[in-house]
Amino acid sequence: MLQTKYQLIMRGVIFLSLISLITGCSSDGEEQTIEQTELEFYESANSSLRASNYQVAVSKLQQLEARFPFGRYAEQAQLEIIYAYYKSVQPEAARNAADRFIRLHPQHANVDYAYYLKGMASFEEDSNFLDRFLPTDPSKRDPGAARQSFNDFAQLISRFPESKYAPDAQKRMIYLRNLLAAYEINVARYYIYRGAYVAAANRGRYVFENFQQTPAVADGLAVMVEAYLNLDMEHMAEDALMVLVANYPDHPSLDESGNFILDKAIRNSEKSWLNIVSFGLFG
Repeated sequence: MLQTKYQLIMRGVIFLSLISLITGCSSDGEEQTIEQTELEFYESANSSLRASNYQVAVSKLQQLEARFPFGRYAEQAQLEIIYAYYKSVQPEAARNAADRFIRLHPQHANVDYAYYLKGMASFEEDSNFLDRFLPTDPSKRDPGAARQSFNDFAQLISRFPESKYAPDAQKRMIYLRNLLAAYEINVARYYIYRGAYVAAANRGRYVFENFQQTPAVADGLAVMVEAYLNLDMEHMAEDALMVLVANYPDHPSLDESGNFILDKAIRNSEKSWLNIVSFGLFG
């Protein structure tokens, strides 16, 4: 009787051990299958990125994140989708994806890359197909994207001064600052063309005060001189002219003796043929 009871107990222990072993093998196999599937998704998305199929890559990366939100490649997928949006010329989507990554992973080792791509998306936002065929002037476009890009790069440099992307961001910020200053000068010249001399003088002073060390500072002073002369504010015109002559004696608005030449071409120029045929869009 005791032997029979002992045999039953041993059989039960062996049965439970077999069940545990089978369940464990099944669980390990399932985990391996999930990891393999996630890896396949990730490699497929990367293959599309390498082939420059950015729209397809976006779709695959979105599927990867949706199916494996806590997987090994989820964070990397969120980072790479920013690049895919940027390369597929979807600047708004790229900026939103970058903001999301920065919000979710502020301490990520590559979060500086998200800041950089966000700046790059705005940097190239206002480019269009006409740039390939016509010599358009970027300083005459809406400066909104340029300002956004400048601010994004400034955040990158402020937060990650040692980032490998910081030197390139710094160079682009110099270009953008020059571009924004040139835009202000174009607006000021338009105001002079329209006879809005007070507005022109204000724009010129704004460039002089806020865009030091840019090529547009000299033009800002010249705009101030011309606007003040047209407003019969000779004292203020003389002050601006004095600074212009002292710092930029070779400026085109000055003759050999340092006298100011009123830019009558701005007000009296004939419209170019390009301006006419493009209904004022160019020229």
